[in-house]
Order: sequence, then C-alpha cells, then structure tokens
Amino acid sequence: MGLFPEENLNSHFFSRHDASELLGSASPHSFFLDDQDWPTVEHYFQAMQFDNPGFQEKIRNTKTAEDAIKLTKWRFWQRRKDWKQRRQVLMTRAMYTKCKAHPEVAAALSDSGDQTLVENSMYDYFWGCGRDRRGQNQFGKILMNVREKLQQETSES
Repeated sequence: MGLFPEENLNSHFFSRHDASELLGSASPHSFFLDDQDWPTVEHYFQAMQFDNPGFQEKIRNTKTAEDAIKLTKWRFWQRRKDWKQRRQVLMTRAMYTKCKAHPEVAAALSDSGDQTLVENSMYDYFWGCGRDRRGQNQFGKILMNVREKLQQETSES
C-alpha cells in the first residue's frame, strides 16, 4: 500500500459545504425539527453546538450556511459540554429530517445505490476524508446510514 489509500471506483466525492450539492449540509432545503424551521442542515447543526436559545436563534436567522458557520467561530461563545458526544446524532437527525421533507434529496441519496459517499474535505479529518484520504469521513458514513434507513422504510411499506 502506498502513501495514499487506493481510490475506490465506487465512491461519490462531494463537499458538504457546497450549497448546490443536494446531499450536502449547506443546500437550501429547509425542514422542521425541534419546534423550529431551519433553512439548512448546517444552520441546525451549528446552532445545536450551544445551549443559549438566543444565540441558537441568531444562528438560525443567518442568511446562508456559510454565515451560520462564521458566527460560531467567535471564541466568546461556549459550546455545550456534551457536544463531541452528540454531534453525530444531531447531524444524523438533521440529514434524515431533510430527506423526509424533500423527496428529491431522498431520491438523490437513494440513487447513489451502494456507492461509498465521501465528504471530500482536505482539512477535515473527522467529517471528511482529509488530504490523504485517511480521515474518518463521518459525514459520508451518516449519509450512508440515512440511506440504509430510508431503504429499510421503503421496503417495509
């Protein structure tokens, strides 16, 4: 094995921050979760880092997913203590709810078949594959789990 893992020819690489990517967290597909309407998955995800309802509302009302991310980078704000334990569950809930609210997103996920979904981030080794493709790809794994859940629901009905 070389320095980089071999390319999986059955992989779909994408950026979760690309607003034009249906499967991304920044696509403008609103949904209702936790008694609120959220403009994007990224808005919800960023807001859930904090226990402060006023700050969550401020994040929810930002114009774009990029603005929501920028707002949370301020060091003044204290993240919830259980954030690292909850972030994957919260992202999963948001992506699942987005798919249930938007059939075209669910169809895009379903149409990916058995492809390995890879969040193609050079710098994010947790959510993405990282520069050397050895990252954890947690976002891709969440999407594949949501895809499996949606397929299971379809076969049961």
